[in-house]
Amino acid sequence: LNIVVCYVFFLQVLNEKKLQEVDSLWKEFETPEKANKIVKLKHFEKFQDTTEALAASTALVEGKLSKNLKKILKKIVAKDAHEQLAVADAKLGGVIKEKLNLSCIHSPMVTELMRGIRSQIEGLITGLPSREMAAMCLGLAHSLSRYKLKFSPDKVDTMIIQAISLLDDLDKELNNYIMRCREWYGWHFPELGKIITDNLMYCKCVRKVGDRSNFASSDVSDILPEEIEEDVKAAAEISMGTEVSEEDINNIIHLCDQVIEISEYRTQLYDYLKNRMMAIAPNLTIMVGELVGARLIAHAGSLLNLAKHPASTVQLLGAEKALFRALKTKRDTPKFGLIYHASLVGQSNAKNKGKISRMLAAKTALTIRYDALGESTSAEMGAENRLKVERRLRVLEERGLRRISGTGKALAKTDKYQNKSEVKVFDPSGDSTLPVVSKKRKIQEVDEQDTEVAVKAKKFKAEVK
Repeated sequence: LNIVVCYVFFLQVLNEKKLQEVDSLWKEFETPEKANKIVKLKHFEKFQDTTEALAASTALVEGKLSKNLKKILKKIVAKDAHEQLAVADAKLGGVIKEKLNLSCIHSPMVTELMRGIRSQIEGLITGLPSREMAAMCLGLAHSLSRYKLKFSPDKVDTMIIQAISLLDDLDKELNNYIMRCREWYGWHFPELGKIITDNLMYCKCVRKVGDRSNFASSDVSDILPEEIEEDVKAAAEISMGTEVSEEDINNIIHLCDQVIEISEYRTQLYDYLKNRMMAIAPNLTIMVGELVGARLIAHAGSLLNLAKHPASTVQLLGAEKALFRALKTKRDTPKFGLIYHASLVGQSNAKNKGKISRMLAAKTALTIRYDALGESTSAEMGAENRLKVERRLRVLEERGLRRISGTGKALAKTDKYQNKSEVKVFDPSGDSTLPVVSKKRKIQEVDEQDTEVAVKAKKFKAEVK
């Protein structure tokens, strides 16, 4: 039985019967003398420098077979091809067996044997002082930790967290600067703020022209459209703003320079964030967009922490304060948090926002786990889930007859349609607003009035006589 402790050296087992007693195997490695009776050094391969040792260590940690290890295994172990090769990593043993067709073994016995070899490694390898061995182990451990910290996929999302935080800070600063610039220059040319609504265009125009009296002779066609340029020049001639000094104009122009520089850097940072999100979490980016995805990662702390959250937590991330307030006051809980800003939730009407946010959170939780724990970097899963949510949104908006259930899609049962044609005739009685009285009633009323008149006439004649 040959043992690969690291591919620096190989040991051959002398007494295989002792290995069967796993529980008492540690007793055979209490002293270097006992250890030498169990195993002996068969081959020793020295690393040239720390870089080579680091490359070998990272390959072993990832369970990969490097070129140097492959050469050594072919040269040393192939001679004893009939024997088994004991390896500490089952994944590495599978790779060796697949590529070199060598019989490998990994069991609790091998684990105990490796532990014993590590405890008596100084006695098994002669010519290496304990102080030098400790210094080499410490240096390799520091290099390996530095490499993991630098290239670990779990640590890359810290760039996303920093980028989205900086983007939010830049937006706040830009709003403050632009508001100050408009208010400051508004004392001199108040009409310009109503004509030019775009903030960046406003600052570029102020920086180029300066005093409002220069608008008539300045050409700002490269910044403004023709119609707006004419309106600005006309307003500059009849402006009601106050006169300011040249020093004031210079300070305003300097503020405009700051706004333009920050705006350009914000555009560059947004492109960087978009590319980084597509590289780290492509499926999450397709589902909710790069900004919402980055905010979810930043709120959870990392992509791996976000992957541990259930769909209900993903749906309410960012609305924790409203959730606990609702639970405390026994009112309705919120339906969405940061996911509210996703484009799919924004497309739905107010009635369906809760349903869409719940379904979007469920699909988003799947894509997050696929991005964080899956080995593939394709975005097909995110595209498929987005299509499902869009289809569901279309069904809810159109109030279609199809319903989506956990088992599949099925047609809703409806009654058979029967066409009933009804001919309606216009009723003219609705046109008149006067009360309807029958003709017989009118004749009776006229006769009664005639009789009353006749009786009154007879009484009047009698009184005259």
